[in-house]
Amino acid sequence: MNDSCKAISLPGGAPVTDEDREAQFSEDQVEEVQLVDEIDDVEVLREALIKEREKSEHLLASWQRSQADFANFKKRVEQERIENAKFVNALLMTSLLPILDDLERALDSVEPELAGCSWVDGIGLIYRKFLATLESQGLSRIEVHGQDFDPNFHQAVLHEDGEEGKVIDELQRGYMLYDRLLRPAMVKVGKGKEETDSEMDG
Repeated sequence: MNDSCKAISLPGGAPVTDEDREAQFSEDQVEEVQLVDEIDDVEVLREALIKEREKSEHLLASWQRSQADFANFKKRVEQERIENAKFVNALLMTSLLPILDDLERALDSVEPELAGCSWVDGIGLIYRKFLATLESQGLSRIEVHGQDFDPNFHQAVLHEDGEEGKVIDELQRGYMLYDRLLRPAMVKVGKGKEETDSEMDG
């Protein structure tokens, strides 16, 4: 009898029966099935982890967008509040400008011999304090002398001989409130110098 055909013995010398072989085979099958189940469980867990990570990334992106939207909303509300405050100030400033004009005219019309009188100095002091208060709230004068005429800031009242397109005199001061036009300056604008008969002949 060949060696390959010899009966396999169990520890202790007992021969291996068909039942023993079937039992061993069943145990191996169970282990393989358990290993496959464990691999399947790992794959399921990996897929669940990937889905949860994608969900958390989506939630994080949504939260970040919400934070950005809220920050933009706060900025917009603050900007609107500032603009509304400026608008309220603009109405107040516009109503105060005639008083400023009157004070300026009063000081400009003082006779030279009255200069230095206490009441004139008092009016001058009131004017300077009043102007400083308005300037602290964003009021600023529009520069006109020697400037090119700009319809965005100047209102042409008269045209006279002078450098064409240049402001040659100011009739009423104009003012800005921050970057917003409050009142245009009333000005005289040069229309160019008229030619005399000698210039035309020469």
